[in-house]
Amino acid sequence: MDLEKFRQKLTDRRKELLSRTEQNKQSAESVELDQSRVGRLSRMDSMQIQAMAVEVERRNLLELQRIQHALTRIESEDFGYCVECDEAIAEGRLEVDPSATLCVGCASVLEQQ
Repeated sequence: MDLEKFRQKLTDRRKELLSRTEQNKQSAESVELDQSRVGRLSRMDSMQIQAMAVEVERRNLLELQRIQHALTRIESEDFGYCVECDEAIAEGRLEVDPSATLCVGCASVLEQQ
């Protein structure tokens, strides 16, 4: 398995997420509730956009954590092995999601619970 390829994919994705985080900060700022300046529907739209931006930020932070854990696993030579059963994770699965921590079998068992 080419660990350097996966390290590069993870690093590139981390850079992309950090860039998006900077762009998203403005959308997640508090909505002004002054009714004399903004109509009710515009305010509701702004609040919805803010809520979506906050959720996107939460998901980005979770993915950044997963990426950091994957990079740590590369350094400790645990990368590519399932954290549940210690079997190798299929390289195709890692191509799709290099931060995956479970093999297909363990992931499907977890989904069924």
